[in-house]
Amino acid sequence: MDPIELNQEFWNERWRNAETGWDVGYATDPIVEFMSKYENKNDKILIPGCGNAYEAEFLIEKEFTNIHLIDIATEAIEKLKAKFSKHNSINIICQDFFELDGQYDLMIEQTFFCALPPHRRKDYVKKAADLLTENGRIVGVLFDRNFEIQGPPFGGTKDEYLKLFEKHFEIKTMEKCYNSIPPRAGSEVFIELIKK
Repeated sequence: MDPIELNQEFWNERWRNAETGWDVGYATDPIVEFMSKYENKNDKILIPGCGNAYEAEFLIEKEFTNIHLIDIATEAIEKLKAKFSKHNSINIICQDFFELDGQYDLMIEQTFFCALPPHRRKDYVKKAADLLTENGRIVGVLFDRNFEIQGPPFGGTKDEYLKLFEKHFEIKTMEKCYNSIPPRAGSEVFIELIKK
């Protein structure tokens, strides 16, 4: 049993108190590099637990047209609505990821997976597979380390992730991330997973 319940109120409190240590202030290089080479600008893209959604800002610059942001924290959602009010290519959803419906071609993973308690990880994999279209992908970074302090964030290892994802996904890439931000250097894996 988790000592704290990671519900909407927990995340709203983090936003209200500016306890947003996951927020680096920009779209990180692993996502930027991958999406710079991504060809289909009309693919339906989902960014779960999107926070300030710097990745979405980058995608707009690159002329992507179908971006969906979801976060459980109303505090984050209000900021996003103001930030993206003039962008028709952005759809903002205030909802629990596990209750989301729809079909997406690509899911960008940046600090959402590690915010979930480890006992929810199988649910995450199943839900992601349900939300993705045939040959849909998860792309992003996962922590490749364990944390001494009770999360979030919650860490893990490549071996754990391989076992977790292989039932529903082809593991195209899961390797040490060479272009992490400096504070996370050597402690992330880059993933590209294709729905089976």
